[in-house]
Amino acid sequence: MSYAEVASKGPKQTPEEAAAPPPPQIISTETSETSSLIDVDGPSVRTVPSDFESQTIKTETQAARIEREEAARRDRDRKMAEEEAASTNELAHKARAEADLAKKKAKKADRWMTGKFEQANGTPAGGALALANLLAVVGISGWLGYRAWGLYDKGRLGWKEVGLGLGVLAGVGAFEAVLGRYFVKAKKEKGQ
Repeated sequence: MSYAEVASKGPKQTPEEAAAPPPPQIISTETSETSSLIDVDGPSVRTVPSDFESQTIKTETQAARIEREEAARRDRDRKMAEEEAASTNELAHKARAEADLAKKKAKKADRWMTGKFEQANGTPAGGALALANLLAVVGISGWLGYRAWGLYDKGRLGWKEVGLGLGVLAGVGAFEAVLGRYFVKAKKEKGQ
């Protein structure tokens, strides 16, 4: 037999018994000890005025505190300046080291190129290199001139084409200047 069956066979409850119990009554327990406490949420709380730092120093404790704060501020500023100077010096040192390394690499490449031209300078290969250089400049210039004349004949020669031709000549000239520098340097070193 289940609990529900047993409960249904027993005496029936009255409506008062079946109802939920009434909520408990809140009784004020304020005593004389708690009634004298200050309400912190009320307007009686005193606040510090916003200009309290600019007021005159009234005690030695305040003066000592202000001196300590100023000394700490000076120490912090000095340390920050020292750290910044150390960082700047370190960065400058690294930059100088990198620049020196780049200069060394450039000098090494420069010496290698000068050495190659120096080797070829007095040999038939050196003469052939100079002749090939001259023929390349004359050939490129002639070809560009021929193309420009053809475009002019057809009426299609414009500033764009002229600028492109001048750009090619400038590039070849810059390349020749770089290589020519090594020829001259190799001749100077061989003559010494």
